[in-house]
Amino acid sequence: MSTQETPAFRLPDPVETGRILSDLAQNAHAAMLATAERAAQPQVLPYDPMAVGKAFSDFATSLMLNPLKLAETTARNMQEWGELWTSAAARAMGQEAAPVIEPAKGDRRFSAPAWSDEPVYDYLKQAYLLAASQLQAMTADADLPSDTKVKVDFFARRLIDALSPANYAHTNPEVVRKTLETGGLNLMGGLSNLLQDVAQGRELVSRRAPDAFELGVNIAATPGAVVFQNDLLQLIQYAPTTEEVRARPLLFVPPLVNKYYLFDLTPKSSYLKWLVDQGHTVFVVSWVNPTEQHAAKDLKDYVLDGVVASIDAALKATGQEQVDLVSYCLGGTLSAIALGYLAATGRSDTVATATLIATLVDFKDLGDWSAFLGEQDVEAFNRYLDAKGYVEADHLAQLFSTVRANDLIWSSVVKHYLLDEEARPSDLLWWFDDGSRIPAAMLQEYVRLMLLQNRLREPNGVTIDGVGIDLGKVKSKVFVVALKDDHVAAWKDTYEGMKLFGGETRFLLGGSGHNAGMINPPGAGKHGYWTASVKAQSGDAEAWLAAATRHADSWWPEWQGWISKDAKGAPVPAVEREPGKGALPALEAAPGSYVKVKH
Repeated sequence: MSTQETPAFRLPDPVETGRILSDLAQNAHAAMLATAERAAQPQVLPYDPMAVGKAFSDFATSLMLNPLKLAETTARNMQEWGELWTSAAARAMGQEAAPVIEPAKGDRRFSAPAWSDEPVYDYLKQAYLLAASQLQAMTADADLPSDTKVKVDFFARRLIDALSPANYAHTNPEVVRKTLETGGLNLMGGLSNLLQDVAQGRELVSRRAPDAFELGVNIAATPGAVVFQNDLLQLIQYAPTTEEVRARPLLFVPPLVNKYYLFDLTPKSSYLKWLVDQGHTVFVVSWVNPTEQHAAKDLKDYVLDGVVASIDAALKATGQEQVDLVSYCLGGTLSAIALGYLAATGRSDTVATATLIATLVDFKDLGDWSAFLGEQDVEAFNRYLDAKGYVEADHLAQLFSTVRANDLIWSSVVKHYLLDEEARPSDLLWWFDDGSRIPAAMLQEYVRLMLLQNRLREPNGVTIDGVGIDLGKVKSKVFVVALKDDHVAAWKDTYEGMKLFGGETRFLLGGSGHNAGMINPPGAGKHGYWTASVKAQSGDAEAWLAAATRHADSWWPEWQGWISKDAKGAPVPAVEREPGKGALPALEAAPGSYVKVKH
């Protein structure tokens, strides 16, 4: 925004002002009542706020105990600030000056032209980026125990995210422009939006997209029926769309976080619909949204009554002896344990192929997630789970939003609280806001055995109903899909976990992150993927990538080519695979009732 382009201040429209003031008053009253009601109720937090304070106290102490290093750091920092001030002075005098520091690739916060064109905003941007870089360098160089350093580094970056000049009305050029254009109505409307969110009590920024989606109509709308259910899940079988289908059924196991229809969004991006269109008889697990009655459901229940029961149901419904198992994230970890259980109980042939997408089985390096696994944190989380019997969906959403704060918190703060803009309808964001709980016993066991002790990589380190799990005894063909920018299951860790399986394996690296890299339909021209020879899998992850070839578009057809080579049995007429035509009757139409439960 150059000086001559600055819009003149306009008096606000009186009719619009009245409407916004009315909404503001109503939302303020609702927020006051809701806050008072919550304050009167006892709260058990899922985290210990004192743990963060102690970590930063230790960080400050470490700086004071090494004055020589602190002096060297201060001198280096002052030199960098001198370079920035010199550059800013040159621009102020109308001279050209190369930037001292620039946003990282993909940082969309400073994409507006004014952040570069206007000297004042350019200085604000560079000053912020320089201070952020220096703080991160100090935390990385701090003499601290590893667990404390991880916590300090993580929360220092979250502080950096929060202090961005893009997040404040008077330092964001787009907000300044909008304020002048509307006479300040955007800030009044944004305050009303904020109060409305306070009244809802979710501690999340509502994205306020128009209500453009309805389950079973234009999202989670692939035709099918529920053919099996128990206390933990409903199993959906989809109707075929081809004249013939493959003999072997395909079972998809989603994670417990949020709901299964991440994989059945709008038809053009639905992974499950695409599988059906490739001639697979597709079954998908729709997990229950648990209450306190499910508090005691543990890892054993989710493996046996979840994955294994779903495998058996898919086989019964189709009259087959083998299934292709496809899974994602925590659903993949559960599936890996189920593979180990089947191998140990003489049923290893039940699963012909297993595909694990964005899945960890080796939890050696948890990256940012380690910041939440200190002793105080785990104790607080266990107290919370014991009190409630489950983790709230909103608390899970808050956790995932914190890890990706710029994308999932601050961009929405700017859009809804400062610009007062509606979000465009997004099937992915609509799904993200439709959260699901996880039972206490399951989550406590997962945290202890996987995240803290990394027991799954050890032969018999995990037992299910008295049966030791050894991934080395799994002989099913395993296809591992990692995602290059995954912040949940880092691709190098996923690569190393592949080596724990005892049979034939294949590794593929998709582009983008945890969700976007998964929902990548062919023809969209997004993200790309990498493949390399099986021989290249003998080295480490970096060596594999160096030997890999990058391909354009989606990895889905590459995977389809792999599984097609293993297809066995003559094709089956599609009419025989209509939901309910087999040994299991249709109970209700897809997407079923479990997915519609909200708490």
